[in-house]
Amino acid sequence: MESAVYTSLTRQSGLAREMQAVANNIANASTTGFRREGLVFSEYVKALGPGEPSLSMAQANVRYADETQGTLTQTGGAYDFAIEGDGFFLLEGASGQALTRAGSFTPSAEGELVTPDGARLLDGGGAPIFIPPDARAITLAADGTLSADGRPLTQIGLYLPTDATDMSRRQGARFDVQGGLEPVESSVILQGFVEDSNVDPITEIARMIEVQQAYQLGQQFLNKEDERIRGVLQTLGR
Repeated sequence: MESAVYTSLTRQSGLAREMQAVANNIANASTTGFRREGLVFSEYVKALGPGEPSLSMAQANVRYADETQGTLTQTGGAYDFAIEGDGFFLLEGASGQALTRAGSFTPSAEGELVTPDGARLLDGGGAPIFIPPDARAITLAADGTLSADGRPLTQIGLYLPTDATDMSRRQGARFDVQGGLEPVESSVILQGFVEDSNVDPITEIARMIEVQQAYQLGQQFLNKEDERIRGVLQTLGR
């Protein structure tokens, strides 16, 4: 198989991964706190030898999350929180800790603030947040200080990975972090709001069409190259 075919195959593989990312973005266009995902394409060039052309291979193995702020939607919920600025909420669940921008919580039977699937929201010290069962009014200050009936309870923690490349998507609007975390103090937390997905469905559909067309062109080239090689082998075999 010639070098051009190898190059085309690596490009097709990268386009297939990008199509999966685009499809996932569209599927999560209405997921609270979801961050659009993209791929970074890179080129690997290798010299084959004196007098021979170089071999270029395309790669698309690096994924990144678009950090653009999503639209904030007012819900009026006492336990709905939205981040205005940088940072993520820190959660603790059965699969360990995770970061998220999805700020819809509710008190559990034990009085801890949890996500719909039971992951606990952690404060600035990494501890679960407890809501007194007799609390009548829950208020949140812009700096994340949570109070019950005017009495401060704790401060919700906001975090960023020490190294952005250590963050990888777990599922939906959650991310795993392999390295360390650092606190964020410059952002504002709003009560009674949630952050919508930052996916623009029209843009993603347009990108899907572009990727499909690019993939089809690559497939056509591979088909023609296969026909050419078969023709050469048939001619030589006569």
